[in-house]
Amino acid sequence: MDKTIRTHLDNIRSDDGQIQFKAYDYLMKETEQPVDWAYEAWDEIVEGLTHKDNHVRAITSQILTHLAKSDPKGRIFKDYEKLLNVTKDERFVTARHCMQSLWNVGVVGKKHQKLYLDGMEKRFKECSAEKNGHLIRYDILVSMRNVYNEVGDESIREKAQALIASEKDVKNQKKCAGVWKK
Repeated sequence: MDKTIRTHLDNIRSDDGQIQFKAYDYLMKETEQPVDWAYEAWDEIVEGLTHKDNHVRAITSQILTHLAKSDPKGRIFKDYEKLLNVTKDERFVTARHCMQSLWNVGVVGKKHQKLYLDGMEKRFKECSAEKNGHLIRYDILVSMRNVYNEVGDESIREKAQALIASEKDVKNQKKCAGVWKK
C-alpha cells in the first residue's frame, strides 16, 4: 500500500470533517476499480463499521462495499452481516449511506448476488416495524434495480416484484413499483 492510500485510510478517523471528507472522496474514487491493497486495509475498515463516530461508520461501510470487487478470497461473505447491521444504524443517514452502497456487492458475481439478495430480502421483511421502514424498503428496491441494471438477471426483477407485492401500504407499494417501471 502506498503512503497516499495509508494517509487517507488514517484520515477517515480524523476529527476534522474536511479532512475526513477528502479521505472518503479519494478512497471512493480509488475503489471504483479493483485495488491491490484491499486486504492490507480490510480489518481496519471492518472495525470502522462499529466506530463511535457515525461518519466513520458510513465511510467504512461504503468503502467495504466497493472493496468486494477486490476480494478474491471472499472475505465479504464473512463480513456481509456486519454491513447489514450498519443499515440499522442509530443514525438514519448512516444507515442509508450503507444501504445505498450495498448494490456494489451484488454485482461482483453470482455468489455475491445471492448473498446480497438474501440480505435485501431479510432487511425488507424486518424493517416494516422500523421508524423509517417505508424509506428503507424504497432504498432496497432502488438498490436491487441498480444490480439488475448492471447484470440484467431477471431473477432480480422477480424477487423485487415479489417484495413489492408483499408491501401492505398501497401508497408505498405504488412508490416502490415506480422504481421498476423505468
